[in-house]
Amino acid sequence: MWAAEAWGSDAVTVLSWIAARTSTIAVGSAVLQIPARTPALTAMTAVTLNELSGGRFLLGLGVSGPQVVEGWHGVPYGRPLARTREYVSIVRRAVARREPLTYDGEYYQLPYRGSDATGLGKALKLLAHPRHPVPIYLAAIGPRNVALAAEIADGWLPILYSPEKAPAVHGPHLAEGFATAKDPAKAATFEIVATLGAAVTDDLEQGRGLLKPTLALYLGGMGARGRNFYFDLACRYGYEKEATLIQDLYLEGKRTAAVAAVPDALVDELNLVGSRDMIRDRLAAWEESGVTTLAVSVTGPETLRTLAELVL
Repeated sequence: MWAAEAWGSDAVTVLSWIAARTSTIAVGSAVLQIPARTPALTAMTAVTLNELSGGRFLLGLGVSGPQVVEGWHGVPYGRPLARTREYVSIVRRAVARREPLTYDGEYYQLPYRGSDATGLGKALKLLAHPRHPVPIYLAAIGPRNVALAAEIADGWLPILYSPEKAPAVHGPHLAEGFATAKDPAKAATFEIVATLGAAVTDDLEQGRGLLKPTLALYLGGMGARGRNFYFDLACRYGYEKEATLIQDLYLEGKRTAAVAAVPDALVDELNLVGSRDMIRDRLAAWEESGVTTLAVSVTGPETLRTLAELVL
């Protein structure tokens, strides 16, 4: 069970609530926003939830976008790749507990040594003693960010994933990251957890209609014109004309028209929609593309049951 956060509910509370009421299902953050928490706090949170759940927590991280980072959290967006690299390194060091935590980076200094520091900061070691590993997943869309995920993370959390086109669009960047990591076995153990929507229905038009608003939101409203990572990905998939129309309509406040402008082909390519037999046949493409786990947002319990039966 994965939980996300934007500027509504936070993911940690949701996952804690779920973990406390279950005993076997894993709970993952997809994602915790890096600018919202210090890396030390994230390490504490991850270890706490992981130990209380018996090792069932998966730590997904992401930088979000400049609209949320600067508009909601009130911190500079900066250079997201450099920030992410430092952040993951600090989280891993904190969880490992090999020595008191110190770090000298562009974004993080532990202990803090800025001009306004008291000078009393002390290098500390996590008080908790983790018994379970904390796997780290990175949400990434852009080429360099995908390469970074392959280099420093245990898994990748892609969204708007096309089984047919993503291997060609993202594959070279994953390979670059694996090569930089210099771990020959990493590619074989690396997890790809793709986020998608699903609607099991014999009414294909109705099913697509349930999924189009999400695509319109991401392509049209999740970022500014010229700085929308989801829009850019759709363009790399070959939908530049369609994505431009959706974005124009959305930013003009014509959201109903933006939803209507989402092409059926894009809905079918990025999601699982249709009858049980159609989805069963479509699942093979996702598996063949290298995806190891589907993080599916479902339209109802019947869809969830059907997917469980088809996959298991």
